[in-house]
Amino acid sequence: MSQFNLPTETVELPSKGLLYPESSPLSSGTIEMKYMTAKEEDILTNTNYIKQGTAINKLLRSLIVNKEVNFSDLLIGDKNAIMVAARILSYGKDYVIKYNGEDVTVDLAELKEKEVDLTKLKDKKNEFQFNLPKSGNTVTFKLLTQKDEDLIEREIKGLQKINKTAQPDVTTRLKHMITSVNGASEQKNIREFVDNYLLAQDARALRKEYTKVNPDVNLVFNYENEDGREEEVDLPIGLNFFWPDL
Repeated sequence: MSQFNLPTETVELPSKGLLYPESSPLSSGTIEMKYMTAKEEDILTNTNYIKQGTAINKLLRSLIVNKEVNFSDLLIGDKNAIMVAARILSYGKDYVIKYNGEDVTVDLAELKEKEVDLTKLKDKKNEFQFNLPKSGNTVTFKLLTQKDEDLIEREIKGLQKINKTAQPDVTTRLKHMITSVNGASEQKNIREFVDNYLLAQDARALRKEYTKVNPDVNLVFNYENEDGREEEVDLPIGLNFFWPDL
């Protein structure tokens, strides 16, 4: 059988592998990815995947070379780094978006990792303690993985089937993020706390702390407005991120 060469690249993970167990190939802090082929373009244009919202995840799974990597174990920040790398490898670093009615070209190669104190991750335990400033309650929380995101999405969809006007995104995410409250780690206690006792001010502080310790790619770009001042704008990411002509 003929042998064909397929180029690959090594991508550095923002977490440096510090939050994965030693037994995981992700603990190396890097991941090997192949360049996109026609097979992956089939994934991006699969109408069923698009309707289900799974096209990008299936694409990234396909591009990871080491099949021992469990995609569900990926921290979301590391997944973001893989996604950006996959886009650059497949279609180049220039990403044209519409903003304020004009075409803006973003250089994806200039996106930087967030500044995070990696010494807080040295024990390889995905758990952080935080004292809520207003109520004084102490919580522990974890950084979300792809598995957590899938569970959150399913739970939100289920709740919206029961109540079509419900918007439970914030509380559902907090319930999956918090791992204990004042030492109590039972899910029943955590859910009761979030639903009835978590103050809005404390919830904002907790989300801010989460962002502070979460290794990730800074998915923003600098835009110069009409006054000549620069502003940071969140980078929009949809299917056209991988399919520029979509």
